[in-house]
Amino acid sequence: MPSPTTSPPPEGASRPTDAAEPAPPEGGGGAPPSGAARGGGTPGRGGSSVTRGRPWVALCFLLPALLLLGVLVVYPILYSGYRSLFDASGSGFVGLDNYTEIFTDDGILTALRNNLVWVIVAPTLATALGLIFAVLTERVRWGAAFKLVIFMPMAISMLAAGIIFTLVYEQDPERGVANAVWTGVHDTFAETSPFPGARPRADADLKPTGDGDFTTGSTVSSRDPAALPLVGLPPKEVADAEKAVPAKPADGEVTGTVWLDFVKGGASEHGVIDGGEKGLGGIEVQAVKDGKRVASATTAGDGTFTLPRAAEGAQLRLPAANFAEPYNGVDWLGPALVTPAIIGSYIWMWAGFAMVLIAAGLASVPRELMEAARVDGASEWQVFRKITVPLLAPVLAVVLVTLMINVLKVFDLVYIIAPSATQSDANVLALELYLSSFGASANQGLGSAIAVVLFLFVVPVMIVNIRRLRRESRR
Repeated sequence: MPSPTTSPPPEGASRPTDAAEPAPPEGGGGAPPSGAARGGGTPGRGGSSVTRGRPWVALCFLLPALLLLGVLVVYPILYSGYRSLFDASGSGFVGLDNYTEIFTDDGILTALRNNLVWVIVAPTLATALGLIFAVLTERVRWGAAFKLVIFMPMAISMLAAGIIFTLVYEQDPERGVANAVWTGVHDTFAETSPFPGARPRADADLKPTGDGDFTTGSTVSSRDPAALPLVGLPPKEVADAEKAVPAKPADGEVTGTVWLDFVKGGASEHGVIDGGEKGLGGIEVQAVKDGKRVASATTAGDGTFTLPRAAEGAQLRLPAANFAEPYNGVDWLGPALVTPAIIGSYIWMWAGFAMVLIAAGLASVPRELMEAARVDGASEWQVFRKITVPLLAPVLAVVLVTLMINVLKVFDLVYIIAPSATQSDANVLALELYLSSFGASANQGLGSAIAVVLFLFVVPVMIVNIRRLRRESRR
């Protein structure tokens, strides 16, 4: 039915103010009541009415995660702190004695120093290499393929990486890749001895005179060619050498022969050149008078040599350089280099991780800024240093902090790569924790104390990371 009409107010009467609320329409017509009128509150504040009215619903969702967190994280931390106050058996209370031992034991102090080296060097180098790889691969045509190759080591376990680098750092250049490359470079620029290990017989005229040299006891003359027989070489090493030839006398010159005084089967006369014996070419022969060299010559392929008249009446000397052992490279897993070598294997694995994260951040860097800088005359190095790196600072911080936390827990690589002879020199806290708790001493009190100290080292890094994440979330 039509709604009743109202008469206008008399002239001079005041009109209703805007604050006056109109009466709700009858019959349920008009706009529905607002959320505030229903008691629902302002949207976006105070959360859902379901969770506000029934907090146990939220608790049910959080309870499984809280239980796992308590069982797997909180309880082990608290129990480790409690257990660190007791002795190895767990029955005797020792207070802070285990912590005192940590900072007085030489082995654990070495582990602490190594951890400091790891935290400073490994994350820094891995992040720097990741940044370089990310910038370089962005400009090449096959950048995705290069990134895949660099990231590929992340696909293998620490155990597998440790086994790989145990072989890489093998001392023997025939087996170890690192020393094979190193010795190849060394031998390119340094002279190698022609016959390492060769020596005279014990009853020969040649005698050792110190520093690896061999000198004749008698003097030589031009009328009597010198015979300098050597042994100590496997015949197969001189199989392709020329046959030894007895030297002939020469007027005004001193001659002689250096040869391998041995044939396969051993049927040869000592000190005499027999058929089948090989000459030793390329050996330096020096004539010495009163300890001073007066002449020198190098043997020909058949072992013969010729010295000038100045060698008359001199002694003959074969320098040690003729017989020095071949260069076998660097002892990568020795006491001095074992920690840097293991850090190198870690960087090989984690540089790809850093590269991927930094490349993702690099993709979001505005290209307009770089192009504007280039237009203004900036070099590529200036663009990299003044624009790229500052804009990537948040990503670099994430990578650096993540790797620092990861490095503090490193265990596998040190345990696998370091040989038993130098494991104490490469020791880190995580490995010392394992050895103390489950090794020969089985001192779980000391192991728990080391775990607490390691946890305290990680906490500051975690706090810095959490604060950084909160600052970024507020922006």
